[in-house]
Amino acid sequence: MEKRIELEKRGRNPDQITELNLDNCRSTTIVGLTDEFVGLESLSLINVGLTSLKGFPKLPNLRRLELSDNRISGGLSALSGSTKLTSLNLSGNKIKDLDTLEPLKEFKMLRSLDLFNCDVTTKEDYREKVFQFLPSLKYLDGYDCDDREAEDDELNGNDEDEESGEEAPDNDEDEGVEDEGDEGEEEDEGEEDVGLDAIYKDNLDEESEGEDYEGAGDDTDEDLEEEEDDGEEVEEEESSARGKKRKMED
Repeated sequence: MEKRIELEKRGRNPDQITELNLDNCRSTTIVGLTDEFVGLESLSLINVGLTSLKGFPKLPNLRRLELSDNRISGGLSALSGSTKLTSLNLSGNKIKDLDTLEPLKEFKMLRSLDLFNCDVTTKEDYREKVFQFLPSLKYLDGYDCDDREAEDDELNGNDEDEESGEEAPDNDEDEGVEDEGDEGEEEDEGEEDVGLDAIYKDNLDEESEGEDYEGAGDDTDEDLEEEEDDGEEVEEEESSARGKKRKMED
């Protein structure tokens, strides 16, 4: 186990490690795992051959502990230094009676407990009794007290936000971006409408100016006709005058 721990550390300091997988390394007791792993949140010791938890370190931030398929028959009080434990898997061990589980009462945050394939599961009213003396427990062997199956993330202790009352982050920012996009589209449409109106108005103005111009031409023609009429009248008057003058000379 010590060699495996050194390998999993990968040159990191123990307090920098949050997850440690020691599955299938062979040891009957805890060796090499110390109190220095203060940041450890997830620890897996599946099929290691453990017969005892003696020497289990104080891991104040540990939330998920996998101890399935070992030969543990008791001594769960060794886990008392991990007060934040929310998920504990003891399936496939040698736990035979409910008294062995008494130390788990100290874990006020324990939400998921797995004892599948342990002899204790054959005891009369096993599920009712475990839920009774572990009031914080929500799932036992993958099911709640109403026999509803748990989701994987809940079994792994990842539903803390729901219990703590924290709400999932909303998408106001994204919605804001979308709204801005919509506003931009509306502005573009407005600009198009204004552009069409302006073009239409310009066409109307040009047509109006053309009509005014044609009207002006008509007035000019009328003036010319009046001038021609006036000229003809003058010529007639002059002709009459010359005729009168000729008569007088005669």
